[in-house]
Amino acid sequence: MLTIQKKSLKSGKYVNTNHVDSIIRTYKQERWVHNSARIGKEDSLSTWYSIEELEEFISTAKMHGADGIKFYFAAYPSDFAEKPEYAGRQTLALVATKSKEMEEGIAHKDIYIKDGETTTILAYNIGRLCPPGCNPNPPKPNGSEADDWGGIGITIVDRGDEGMTLV
Repeated sequence: MLTIQKKSLKSGKYVNTNHVDSIIRTYKQERWVHNSARIGKEDSLSTWYSIEELEEFISTAKMHGADGIKFYFAAYPSDFAEKPEYAGRQTLALVATKSKEMEEGIAHKDIYIKDGETTTILAYNIGRLCPPGCNPNPPKPNGSEADDWGGIGITIVDRGDEGMTLV
């Protein structure tokens, strides 16, 4: 009997609170403050999707042969009419992918599907951005003093002549 062992495609790993806190703080200090100044309003810090919609997207992706998902950093155009409050803000676009062994290594190719008469990318977007869609009175986990971002990455940002901001 011939046994073929499937090669794992895993690339990430579970991380702890300190790691998440550190990378969010770094992002806020090195990217977010500049993005917010450039677009003239607080840029988004997160995008939220329900487990239900993520499971549905993953199921659809698998049905079309996907073995992974790329999370593209993206930004809505300044004239985004579908949700004007999202205009100019950053987001994540989820794109179904299929791994392909190449001479240079493994490539993760975006999946395109037939949608009626047209071919389109298999992707998901337009989650709940925060800001602007942050819960103004979030429940405090286990009685803590956490904010809407779970207390992770709370940062004092020096905005130069514009003062300091707590994010």
